[in-house]
Amino acid sequence: MRVYGQEIVNALQAQQEEANLNGTQVIVKINPEETRAGYLDPYELQIIRKWAGEQKAAPAQPPSPEEQLRLIRDSMGFPNRNLNTVEIYTGYERVKLGDNEVGLWRYYPRKSMRKPNKPCLIYIHGGGWIGGTVFAVENPCRLIAELADAVVFNIDYSLAPEHKFPNGFNDCFNAVQYIYEHAEEYGIDRNRIAVGGDSAGGNLSAAVATKDRDLGTRMVAQQVLIYPCVTFLNGVNGYQWELSQFEMSDEQKAMIDPMLGIGRPTEADPEGRKAWELYLPHEEEVRNPYVSPLLADSTGLPRTLCVGAEFDGLRIQSEVYSRQLAAAGVPVKTIRYKGCTHAFIDRLGFVPQAEDLCIEIANALKAL
Repeated sequence: MRVYGQEIVNALQAQQEEANLNGTQVIVKINPEETRAGYLDPYELQIIRKWAGEQKAAPAQPPSPEEQLRLIRDSMGFPNRNLNTVEIYTGYERVKLGDNEVGLWRYYPRKSMRKPNKPCLIYIHGGGWIGGTVFAVENPCRLIAELADAVVFNIDYSLAPEHKFPNGFNDCFNAVQYIYEHAEEYGIDRNRIAVGGDSAGGNLSAAVATKDRDLGTRMVAQQVLIYPCVTFLNGVNGYQWELSQFEMSDEQKAMIDPMLGIGRPTEADPEGRKAWELYLPHEEEVRNPYVSPLLADSTGLPRTLCVGAEFDGLRIQSEVYSRQLAAAGVPVKTIRYKGCTHAFIDRLGFVPQAEDLCIEIANALKAL
C-alpha cells in the first residue's frame, strides 16, 4: 500500500519540538532519509522526476481560455492511496444552501456509526478556487475519519470562474451552518467541529472561521489550514515574499525553483494583484477579510493547526499568519515539512509526510 516504511512516519511523529523561525514558532519535520538543508524529500524527488519525464511539448497553437482552464483543472490532484484498516462508510447528499445546491460527502467508521458526540472535520478541497475535486482528497478524509473516530465531511462547493466569489465561500459557510444545525443526526458533538482544507481550501476555511467569529455563531472549534493562501497581496501585515527565505541546494535548485510559483510575485505583477482575476468579480475584493484573512483582526479565532511545505511559495504567508494568530492569543501549532512541495497531502501513500499530517489532524480532532 505505502511506498515507504512505517518507521519514517514514526520518526516524523516523534518530532514535536518548536523552533523560532523568522519570529514564528514552528515544528520542522524532517524525513530521516534526507536531512541535508536545501534538498527535496526523496519521495517527493522521485515523483517530480517522474512528472518531468511525462511532460509533453507545448502545442503549436496556444489554447483558448476555455481549453486552458480545462487543462489546468485536469492537471490537478494525484492518484493517492487508501490507507484505511477499518471499514469506512460513505454518505452523500445534495443540500440547497442559500442560492446553490451543495454536495456533502461524509465518511465515518462503521464500527462507531451509532456512537454519539463524535468529533467532526469539515474539509474544503484545494484547487485555486477554480478546480480541484472532492475525490482528490477522499482518501486523506477517510483516513482522518478512522484515526480520529470522527465524521469527516468533504464539501463539493461552487467553482470560479463560472461561480465567482462569494459563491464558493457562501457554500462552505452555509455547509458548516447546516452540519452544525444537524449535528445530532450525524452523530456529531456540535462543540467539536473543525473546519479545514488545503491551499484555496485553507483560504476558505480561514475565511469561514473569521465569519463565524464575526457573527458570534461560534460553530468552529478549530481550523486546520494546510498550506493556505491567506492573502492575494504582497507586502501587507508583515508578509513579504522573498526568494532568500527558501534555501535550495545548487544540485536541485533547477527543480525546486519552479515549485515556488504559487504566491510568487513577478516583475509584471509585484503585488500579486493578477491572481484574483478568475476568482473575484472586482479587484477591490482582494482586501475583503473573507478573501484575504491575513488582513482581518485575528482576535477570538479558534485554535489552529497551520501546516506548510518547505518548498511551497505559500509557506511564507502561512507562517506569517500563524505568527499573527499567536500574537492575537490564538493557540496555534505550526508545522513545516522539510523537503516537501505544495499539495503533498494529495500524495497520501506516496510521501510519508501526507500520512503524518493525517495523524496530526486526527490528534487535533481527538483533543477537542
